Amino acid sequence: MNLRRISIGMLAIMLVAISSMSAVVCAEEDNAASSALLPVIPVGQGEACVEETGFMRRNHMELLKHQRDETMLKGVRREHYSLKECLNCHVVYGPDATPVTVASPSHFCRSCHDYAAVSIDCFQCHASRPESGDLPADHQPGSVLSVTTSVSGSD
Repeated sequence: MNLRRISIGMLAIMLVAISSMSAVVCAEEDNAASSALLPVIPVGQGEACVEETGFMRRNHMELLKHQRDETMLKGVRREHYSLKECLNCHVVYGPDATPVTVASPSHFCRSCHDYAAVSIDCFQCHASRPESGDLPADHQPGSVLSVTTSVSGSD
């Protein structure tokens, strides 16, 4: 009788241990899967963005529309929230060391817009990459800051 109790007790301990390990493995797989589903957002190359990252993620379109209205309706051109300045800082380089266009899935704007299934119509009229003369010296291919790194979609 004692041997049977010991066997049942050992079996119970082994089942608890196996189920605990499988729960840990499943949790790790869930974390990996959920982070794999987030967009990979290239890091900007400037000192700092014109606004805090979370604010820009939520409000960039409103800022760009306001800038558009100021320019188109009032003739006021400011660089602070201009699309051109966004592209200069958030330029992504392709394998040939030239800035990618919006046709590339690695383009800064497409990283989130594709994820959110939102179409981008800005580039029907505007250039989707900076002209080489528009980039500051520290943003040129080969400069220290031109190395593209990326982060998951965290604030």
